[in-house]
Parts: sequence; C-alpha cells; structure tokens
Amino acid sequence: MMQSMPRRHGGFSLVELMVSVVIGLLALLFATRLVVSGETNKDAAIGGSDSMQNGMLALFSLSGDAGIAGWGLNDRTVSGCDTTFFDQRGYQLLTVKRDGADVTPLAPVVIQSNGAEPDVISFNSGSSNAGVGSMLMTADYGGENFVVASEGSPYGYSPGDVLLVAAQAPDRPCTLMQVSGFMPPPLDTRMTLTTGGVYRYNQIAGMAQAYKKNVTYMYNLGQPDRLHFHTWSVRNGVLRLRATDLAGAEAAGTTVVDNVVSIKAQYGFDTRVVSDWNPNPSGNGIDASKVNPLGGIQVTRWSGDMINADGDAETGGLGDYQRIAAVRIAVVARSKTAEKPAADGTCSATTVLPTVFGGAAPASVPAVPVQVNVAVAGDTLNWKCYRYRVFETIVPFLNSQFRP
Repeated sequence: MMQSMPRRHGGFSLVELMVSVVIGLLALLFATRLVVSGETNKDAAIGGSDSMQNGMLALFSLSGDAGIAGWGLNDRTVSGCDTTFFDQRGYQLLTVKRDGADVTPLAPVVIQSNGAEPDVISFNSGSSNAGVGSMLMTADYGGENFVVASEGSPYGYSPGDVLLVAAQAPDRPCTLMQVSGFMPPPLDTRMTLTTGGVYRYNQIAGMAQAYKKNVTYMYNLGQPDRLHFHTWSVRNGVLRLRATDLAGAEAAGTTVVDNVVSIKAQYGFDTRVVSDWNPNPSGNGIDASKVNPLGGIQVTRWSGDMINADGDAETGGLGDYQRIAAVRIAVVARSKTAEKPAADGTCSATTVLPTVFGGAAPASVPAVPVQVNVAVAGDTLNWKCYRYRVFETIVPFLNSQFRP
C-alpha cells in the first residue's frame, strides 16, 4: 500500500510576503519622491512665471510714464524749478537735495536715490493740447486774488486749468495753481484765483510768492484731474503708485504689482561743454541760432544722484535738470513661492544679491552698477529662499529735447 504525500496549501510564505512588502514600500517611496519632485519643479516654474509677469508689468508701467514725461515742462525756466505745490487731496511732490537744501523740483523725472534700497521715482507731465503754451504776466503780483495776463480770455485757457507760474530768474521759485475764471471786460486780462471746491491746487485765493511783470510767464498744464504727476515706490515687496490723476491714490497711493522687491533709476546726463546750452537738434527747419552745435542731446554719464551736469556753481540747478537726456530704469521681481530650505535650514535658491545697471549703454558710456538689497521687511523667510529676475530699460525724454 502506497503512502500518500502531504497536500500543499496555496498562498504565500512568510518570506514571500516580506519580500512583497519591501518591494511595495520601495515603489511607494519612489512614487512619493517623484510626486514631490514634480510639485517642486511645478512651484519653481510657476514662481518663475509669476516673477516674469510681475517684473514685465512693473517695467511697462514705469517706462510708459517715462515715455510721456516732460510734456509742457521743457521750457528752460520750468524744468527743474523749485515749485510751490499744494493739493487738497494730499499729493506731494518729491523732495530732493539742491546743494544740501531740500527742494521740490518739477522736472520730467525726479529720483530719490537710496543706494542699495529701492528708489522713489517721480515722472511728471502736463496734459494741455498746447504743450508749452504760455502767457506773459503784465502786472506785478503781490498776493492779489488775480493775475494779469497779456491778453484777455486767451485761446486754449479755460477755467480750472492748472497754471505753472515761472519767473525768468533761477532763484525765484515756481508756483502751481489753478485759474478759476476771467473777469468781464474791460478787466478780462485778469485771471481769478479761487480756493476750495474744484480748485484743488489752490491753498489760498492767490499765491504766496510775489512775481514781477514782463519777466514772469504762466504755462498751461491742462485740466486738474488729468495732471500727470506720478510717484513710484516699493514697500514690503509691493510696487505702489501715488498719482494726481488717479482718484484715491493721491496721498497714500495704490498697489500696482506684488512681489516687486526693488526699483532703481539713473539720470542720463549730457555733460558735454557748450555755451548757451540748447537741447534742440540740428535740422528740421529750426532757426540756426537755436540749434545745438553738438547735434542734439545724448547721454554721456549715468548717475542715480543729481550731479553738476552743466558745470556751473550749483548741483541740482535748473541747468542740470535740462541736461537729462534719458532715464535708466530697473525692476527686481522675485518668485511668488519660496523654495524649500535644506535640512540644516539654509536656502540656496539665490546666493548673491542681484546687480542692476551692470552693462554699458550706450557702449561709450561707462556703466554705474548697483547691487540691490532684496530683503523684504517682515518676511519670515530669508531672501536666499527666493529666485529673482532683473528687468531693465532706457527711455529717452523726447518731450524735453525740443525747447520752445
């Protein structure tokens, strides 16, 4: 009689089960690492895309302002003039130094240069169709509630227009105010000055500064709510704008773009020596006596601070502002998402602070590079945990190159 063999039961042995578990755990580990790596790459790509979009939008906004700057401000008695300015909605002109003293110049661009920290940049222009239309003041002004013009109810001047009063004397401040109307004939050469209401730029019914007749001109800058005075700044990683023509943004400003950590600017001066400087280029039917013998205006030096560009005894005077041919602008934007720190808590997404204005442009003009501090106040993460993009452009001031 044959002995029966023991029957084998189906299933896995303990060893087989342990091997299967180990293989499964390894597969899960690889899958998890793949997902985490994919999410990290996705965050980096999205962060890079955000910084690209934000930086380009910020640069587009600044360069757009620079492109129209100087309209109505290119007369030699206006550009750079220390200006008395009041806005009942709270906008203030940018304050800078002139030979150590605080002034509020009115010019196509005014820069508060702050070294490695973000600059504050102001671009200014009028909106009048007349561009640089002006009237001569034909009677001394000593605080009256009217000014006397060279003609009655002049063409192109309307009640409410913003006027910039400037004397043909470099030591006499300019005054910005609004004309409220014209007296009836035979006193129709008198333009009235009224305060309150729609006359937002008139602090008093008149002007605090006295002016002499026949050497003082009144330039029309257009309607009050279209006056294009813009001041750009960066605060806590956000690009902000104060503006006279943007309701609610006159005093405190408004947010424009986030994750912008710095803006920088440099004046492009023409420092070439020529007597009776005139930016008008040659040709184009211009009177030969008004042509710049150097063939127009061009950049020969970059500087974030005001310099003595015209070689006179004053740094930051009218002549220096009139030597500004262009402005160089830089925007530094950062990624929206910070990269994960290493095991020891350190970050290495960025190891060196960004540098702007490092290239010579044009090639014959030496660059003045600036290393930018990109740390954001109140941010709990180190600045090295983010990636940064630098955007730069140069904008010539075309409106300033043709003097009336």
